[in-house]
Amino acid sequence: MKILVYGIHSYDRESFESVLGDYEGITCEYTRANLTPLTAVMAQGFDAVCAFVNAEIGPMTLEILAGLDVRLVLMRCAGFDAVDVEVAERLGLTVTRVPAYSPEAIAEHAMALALTANRRIHKGYARVRENNFSLTGLVGETLHGKTAGIVGTGKIGAALARICKGFGMTVLGSDPYPNTALVEEEHVIDEYVELDELLRRSDLISLHAFLDEASHHMIDAEAIAKMRDGVIVVNTGRGGLVDTEALIDGILSGKVGAAGLDVYEEENANVYKDRSGQVFDSVTARLCAFPNVVVTSHQAFFTTEALDAIARCTFDNARAYASGGEYVPGSVVCAPAA
Repeated sequence: MKILVYGIHSYDRESFESVLGDYEGITCEYTRANLTPLTAVMAQGFDAVCAFVNAEIGPMTLEILAGLDVRLVLMRCAGFDAVDVEVAERLGLTVTRVPAYSPEAIAEHAMALALTANRRIHKGYARVRENNFSLTGLVGETLHGKTAGIVGTGKIGAALARICKGFGMTVLGSDPYPNTALVEEEHVIDEYVELDELLRRSDLISLHAFLDEASHHMIDAEAIAKMRDGVIVVNTGRGGLVDTEALIDGILSGKVGAAGLDVYEEENANVYKDRSGQVFDSVTARLCAFPNVVVTSHQAFFTTEALDAIARCTFDNARAYASGGEYVPGSVVCAPAA
């Protein structure tokens, strides 16, 4: 099987090449170009393509891939909202993802964002580098004894629940499919509640839900109005979960005391690109100007362990497709009927 890996960076290539020798019969070529309708033609002569979360795999891209006889789309991420699944199914394409790659890495980053934004660590660090040792404007809130609300309690949300419990926090969960073991066996979630109650009771709210029509802008002006004054909001899920303009209004009003964002609505224009020499106006730039906001570039997953897990799961799925074997559990987004 010959795979074209789109949107490659040095760290992706290193992680893929380090494990590729374990997968006989699979070869890879790499391109820095992202997978879009304009670049899909590069896949001519390949059996499969591999793409990341910021790809554009809509109807046109899928039609081109199918026309080139590419039948397998390997997403090296958990989310697959970049793919028009209905069209992929109609065209007979198999789409896979990486359902879980070091959920602890993302949970740890979520807490790091919360701590950094809340305690203004980024501002304090910048000051000390300029020999400014003033503490004015850097006061935060102690998390011990406070309430954390986790929206989406899959593997990542569960990992964050354990971290929050270690901080001595009361932990609330909200999920259409509650994991009762987290309450009854692990005792890391104290209670499952409806989203509105979680918004009202939580001092820290962290988002780990999937993005779909129902969850799009789940954090909007109405939701923010229900939150406690000074709430800490963290999003390592998907940018579309949060209405950015509403979040900015919440920060300006003081309703949101701190925000940590690894994902945001405008990220596709920015993610993994160096735009330091450009001048541009955006709501992202406004967010970065606030002293109580920390924005990172979709790096919550970015650990050595996670990169290794992504590479292995991607190749496991490619091998399963080629051999008719078993896919990694939870990884098949769509596949032609047998």
